[in-house]
Amino acid sequence: MKHYLVTAEEMRQYDANTIEQFHMPSLLLMERAALVTVEELQRMCGKASCRVLVLAGRGNNGGDGLAVGRLLMLQGYEVTFVLPGEDFYERCSEETRRQIDILYGYGACIFSRMQDGEYDIVIDAIFGIGLSRDVEGIWKESIQWINGSGAWVCSVDIPSGIDADTGKVMGCAVQANLTVTYGFHKTGHALYPGAIYCGKLVCRDMGIDERSFLHKKPYWYTYAGREAGILPVRRADGNKGTFGKALLIVGSRQMAGAAMLAAKSAFRTGVGMVKVVTEERNREIVQQYVPEAMVLTYTDTHELEEDAAFLESLKAAEAWADSLLIGPGIGMGKTAGSLLRFAVQESDLPLVIDADGLNLLARDHDLQSHLAKMGEQGRAIILTPHPGEFARLYDCSIVQVKEHLTDYPRRLSDRLCSVVVCKDARTVVAQCRGVQGYINTTGNSGMATAGSGDVLAGMITGFLAQGMREMDAAVTGVYLHGYAGDLAAAQGTEACMTATDLLDCMKDAVAQLKHGGKEKGKEALL
Repeated sequence: MKHYLVTAEEMRQYDANTIEQFHMPSLLLMERAALVTVEELQRMCGKASCRVLVLAGRGNNGGDGLAVGRLLMLQGYEVTFVLPGEDFYERCSEETRRQIDILYGYGACIFSRMQDGEYDIVIDAIFGIGLSRDVEGIWKESIQWINGSGAWVCSVDIPSGIDADTGKVMGCAVQANLTVTYGFHKTGHALYPGAIYCGKLVCRDMGIDERSFLHKKPYWYTYAGREAGILPVRRADGNKGTFGKALLIVGSRQMAGAAMLAAKSAFRTGVGMVKVVTEERNREIVQQYVPEAMVLTYTDTHELEEDAAFLESLKAAEAWADSLLIGPGIGMGKTAGSLLRFAVQESDLPLVIDADGLNLLARDHDLQSHLAKMGEQGRAIILTPHPGEFARLYDCSIVQVKEHLTDYPRRLSDRLCSVVVCKDARTVVAQCRGVQGYINTTGNSGMATAGSGDVLAGMITGFLAQGMREMDAAVTGVYLHGYAGDLAAAQGTEACMTATDLLDCMKDAVAQLKHGGKEKGKEALL
């Protein structure tokens, strides 16, 4: 199922649209948020009354938490309300002051400091999605108290201390058992480390839905669970030619594995034919591992331009193919550079550049300019860097890449007029001047293994060869890659996973997506 992932600013706008355009009272939205939070809390903890602490902040998130506590109090729970700091009433938002007035009307007491006692459940309503600086002072102390309390924790909207846009820990953050969010998932719920702090994440409707977009959809989305509709449709009367032909320039001397994995994974997507261009010493092992593939070889003992026969064969292969991959395992030598220039300058095929191809591209600014020009003219181009490769292309540090995972890929995409697949624990897919980007929530830590990227590159190239548009091919490849990884993890342990395990599970992954059946892997995060 497709889920939107909204930023804090987008959510604030949708909230304002609902209030202003549809005349929905803000307090009614707050009450509905409290109602669904209590429902989810009781679904996980049962309805037996117990000791509850509500730790509220001064913004509307605090008002949500106070309303949750009031509903629990009226159901017989023993509820303690704490809103840290002196003169909290005057410093609260208008809606939160209204919630305080309601509580006073019911005879409740609200404390300005922590009270001695033990609690079974803590309602974390300190900060919502508006947090923009590191947590300090009494708020830091409150979060540290929650994490050390041993109580079961329910966070309202997002764990306090997590940046709603990036998932970053702002100094310190609440480790929740349950997070109930409203309307739409936030990008910070999906990105690490925020995803870890949420515990079980539940999104509930409280009166803000897609009509509140007012025709301006969020930029980010993800897929969760089985998403069969993104796979290419196969014609019953098709043949190996109509199902696409992929040309892979992969694998240098002593790097046959990259060629083998990329070729096998391209076939697993359903592509009809694959031709592998690789160094001569890889011929035999590639033909043994992927007997279905055709092989064209070169030797890297002399200048590629001097091998007229090979160049003629390469041009013929390019004319034959429907998509082109270059990069996995090709090395950083002169031959690899010549092959990359051929792929960029002398071909107009839909193109995937991965691994060594990206590192070579990072060193050649003239070639980057040519690539961007081709993208502007409509050529389908997909770049698939991991953070290190991305940093070299973008000229920044790996730390900066990870801190700006929803920003820098969009900028690089615009700069090079390409779809950018930034591979990380949460892979981000951004398109040039696109209206939407994708954050992947399938997959697991076991996929951080040698060859995993070669498998993904082959998959995306296979989908391109079958006629998919570049953004669709990239998203489908990333999603299915992670889905197969989840099936592989379920068969053993994440720590033992290899790239070959991903290939072995791809058939089951496709079968589950297309035909249903018992799912062996875990559900995606959302």
